[in-house]
Amino acid sequence: MEITFLGTGGGIPSKERNVASLALQWTERGGRIWLFDCGEGTQHQILQSAVRLPRVDRIFITHLHGDHIFGLPGLLGSRSFQGGDSPLTIHAPEGLRPFVETALQVSGTYLRYPIEWLELREESFTLEQGIQVEVGALSHRVPCYGFRIQEPHRSGRLDVERLQAEGIPPGPLYRQLKMGDRIQLPDGRIVDGRHYRKPDRPGRVVTVLGDTRPVVEAARLAHGADVLIHEATYREGREELAEKHGHSTSVQAARIARQAGVGRLLLTHISSRYSAAESKVLEAEARQQFAATDVMYDGQTVAVTSADGD
Repeated sequence: MEITFLGTGGGIPSKERNVASLALQWTERGGRIWLFDCGEGTQHQILQSAVRLPRVDRIFITHLHGDHIFGLPGLLGSRSFQGGDSPLTIHAPEGLRPFVETALQVSGTYLRYPIEWLELREESFTLEQGIQVEVGALSHRVPCYGFRIQEPHRSGRLDVERLQAEGIPPGPLYRQLKMGDRIQLPDGRIVDGRHYRKPDRPGRVVTVLGDTRPVVEAARLAHGADVLIHEATYREGREELAEKHGHSTSVQAARIARQAGVGRLLLTHISSRYSAAESKVLEAEARQQFAATDVMYDGQTVAVTSADGD
């Protein structure tokens, strides 16, 4: 599982950051891709990345502000032009569908694939391959949502050390034992693979939040997550401005991460007022509250690992 940050700026693009978008790539699940938000210029950012539009099969839109949706009509057209003909599902707040359909109709853009529109609300659902998605309402100036994405539990590793200690050498038999099969060894012993597997491992959890003030729901969605992606529009000391505009400071985001007990905090939606150098200061302020914090930049890709390093 990898996360590619296509746009890490907030409000308007700058020379260093495009507006909001990121891609969650299921590298172990057929290479399918989920896109979160689609600000203006997202398809240009994709050209500089390993993301392939035809592999995008779900798009999640956190809210309907322009810096999160203005790139969507063009991206949908490009997906079709690039040979994408598989169905696409868009999870979005009420009101996005007529905006997109009007843009496509007025521009004469024909899509080779069907779109399934699912209106966001607070709910939990299970998708293909057992992936669970929980949707929660945040606190912004318009209805805005966050997402908790969790893999199903993964099979426990084979206890290789124990097998070798009992004189069972590595080889094709290990594959059968890993599957939990019961086999007979050349010396006549019967070995049950179920007795040589370590406990199942919890699936990885990623929490992606839209624009929000610091709220209890953000911490709940992020509880125990391996990765929390949280906006950090402002630096410490701008709490009053953040509250007014429905945003968070870097320090407020770090406190949410600490409260939720996450493995790693990735900050995005950085105001265009901050240069790259100032972003480092923003990062340092957050690390005073939660050490495992990084400010993200356009084009960065982060591998998601669980607490056991897998």
